[in-house]
Amino acid sequence: MELSDKKVLVVGLARTGIECARFLLNQGAKVAVSDLRSETDLSQEIEALKGLPIDYLLGREERRWLDDVELVVPSPGVPPFNPLLQEACSRGVQILSEVELAYRFLRFPIIAITGTNGKSTATTLVGLMLKANGSRVFVGGNIGAPLIGFVAGNWEWGAVEISSFQLEWIQEFRPRMAVLLNLTEDHLDRYPDFAAYCRTKEKMFEHQTREDIAILNRDDPLVWAMRERRRAKIISFGFSEIDQGVFARSAEIVWRGAAGEERFPLRHVKIQGVHNVENMMAAIAVAKAIGVPAQIIQQTLEEFPGLEHRLEFVREKDGVRYYNDSKGTNVGAVVKSLASFSVPVILLAGGVDKGGDYGVLREGVGKKVKRLVLFGAAKDLIAASLGRETQTVIVNDMEAAVRDAYQHARPGDVVLLSPACSSFDMFRNYAERGRVFKSLVQSL
Repeated sequence: MELSDKKVLVVGLARTGIECARFLLNQGAKVAVSDLRSETDLSQEIEALKGLPIDYLLGREERRWLDDVELVVPSPGVPPFNPLLQEACSRGVQILSEVELAYRFLRFPIIAITGTNGKSTATTLVGLMLKANGSRVFVGGNIGAPLIGFVAGNWEWGAVEISSFQLEWIQEFRPRMAVLLNLTEDHLDRYPDFAAYCRTKEKMFEHQTREDIAILNRDDPLVWAMRERRRAKIISFGFSEIDQGVFARSAEIVWRGAAGEERFPLRHVKIQGVHNVENMMAAIAVAKAIGVPAQIIQQTLEEFPGLEHRLEFVREKDGVRYYNDSKGTNVGAVVKSLASFSVPVILLAGGVDKGGDYGVLREGVGKKVKRLVLFGAAKDLIAASLGRETQTVIVNDMEAAVRDAYQHARPGDVVLLSPACSSFDMFRNYAERGRVFKSLVQSL
């Protein structure tokens, strides 16, 4: 792709926007960056690009900014209905997502992993397995650093977490392996309906050929139905036994291929929960498709401590265990997290509503949750849906939520932060929310 002397507009100056601006300049493009925030609000981002010949268009959006622009690269956080993107479409200006732009310059194959939940864990496991096998592999995308920053590296593989936002403006993006973990309601504040969200996720497979591999969760009806529309070779994972593929038993995961099977005991694995068994099955499917030996896979599974903010054990105090699941930003994630416990749970939830149906949580809350502590912008909405299922209380903030949970927890209980919402009403992101929770728990 020739970018020299092209006028390119990067929309959104967050982490991805910064990396895209740098890359485009290195390719000889003339770069402008737009953002609704002011120069003061963006002082750190502008400092990161200090000295580079960038035209900053800040604090508003004007159609004339698209005059003579030949390419628009939106940051993932910028929705398709953004006025600048809509105007670019009407003018016929090419729009490419960051992962599409990066793909045009890649010289190595990538493993793309998506799904509503579990993406980060599965992607990290794949990267660790390949690295332990001696491959030059990076882990990036929606986790860690943007894909565009790895283009120039001497890599053999890229293990890339992909979000639906990153798939909205792809055209040729073709991963050698594409993994879809699951589909549950999420980001309905961005998409018109759940079907539109699912269609966006499925775009990851569109350009795969018979030479590529699609790894699908056969226990998820929406995911498994996609096998009929795929050209790539299908490898599946799930809890039911199968002639070829990956399946789980009570104490092990089994990979079964044409030449036999390999078993991976779970008794020494640190990460817990049904959802993590699914993540491990998906990672094993990728590793075996590449030819990673069983002993390396097993060692990786046993050494992996889990990710911060994803059902992360914080501490035990007075016989009560505290878990940080701040990355549980949708109802599907909370369903999986509650399924991981067989003891009474005090659930802390709330934040910014994403349009999901909290009713999906009624069964899990009714069976598992002894007390529901709600805070944040969506607290009343969640209470209206779930308040009758268990003892429910509304508090002002995270500190009050932790204090209430501590006062009502008894030995053997679990206190679980799994918000089912995004964090932007009170925190910069889910990571800050998780760190605040952990700090409050450690101070009890």
